[in-house]
Amino acid sequence: MRKTCLDCVYELAKKDKRVVFIGSDLGAGTLDQFKKEMPERFFMEGISEANIVGLAAGLALNGKIPYINIIAAFLARRCFEQVLLDVSFHNTNVRLIGSGGGLVYAPLGYTHLAIEDIAIMRTIPNMTVVVPADANEMRRLMPQTLDYDGPIYIRLAKGGDPIVTSDDYGFQIGKPICMREGDDALIITTGVLLKTSLDASAELGKEGKGVGVLHIHTLKPIDKEMVLKYVEKVPIIVTIEEHTVVGGLGSAIAQIIVEANFNTPKKFKMIGIPDVFPDKYGSQASLWKRYSITKENLMETIITLSKKGG
Repeated sequence: MRKTCLDCVYELAKKDKRVVFIGSDLGAGTLDQFKKEMPERFFMEGISEANIVGLAAGLALNGKIPYINIIAAFLARRCFEQVLLDVSFHNTNVRLIGSGGGLVYAPLGYTHLAIEDIAIMRTIPNMTVVVPADANEMRRLMPQTLDYDGPIYIRLAKGGDPIVTSDDYGFQIGKPICMREGDDALIITTGVLLKTSLDASAELGKEGKGVGVLHIHTLKPIDKEMVLKYVEKVPIIVTIEEHTVVGGLGSAIAQIIVEANFNTPKKFKMIGIPDVFPDKYGSQASLWKRYSITKENLMETIITLSKKGG
């Protein structure tokens, strides 16, 4: 997904002279072709993230379309004021690429974990927040970012993530994708946990349960009408995300459900990172397991809620 995203930036730059790339801490060799062919539009600014965001805003205000690549934890937390006031307050066409969203940088500890980035970005007016599931979806997203009005936050995953989508599903910023329909329960997810959700749905299907999967790749703006279209059909809704349960996907869906005022109550559960500072080093997968962001817990949660009084 990472490589696909940056390759797309390079392709967009070849087609449109407004495109500028600004990086902070890229690996050796990354985008060398961009740097060689278009050096006047390629900037490597080092670990001065807040300055990079300010630079991008200034370029955007002068007609450029800057794509900036920064570790997601630093982009969301360290640069909050610059993103808020320089980028979003002026509704600039800056593309904020957050590398390593969620628990990707688990080997480096909490300082590098972007587990509140979605919540932070969702609070900012004018901001669009997109979390693709795989490289295929990234490839469908990136051309739409060129002439999109206003800033966009794009959350990148680890890289080498399983491919679970195809061109058949299409892609439109702001429009969720129903990956699977079912009448017994609905899983709502985003990003790379789409695979976990599809796997859980398939397993439960073998047990006779019809479990739908709704992929919310755009967390803001979120299509409330489409969410409600699928939520109203089922008695049980479970959200799963690689993010704190405070302010992320689950919170957004909960608000939509509460404000809908259904005559028949819905059973609802959020799966994600609890309201804690993750205190263990490890791999992304090991922290998923630590916080029960797993297929097994997703299935168990749905089964429990299906029981009378669950």
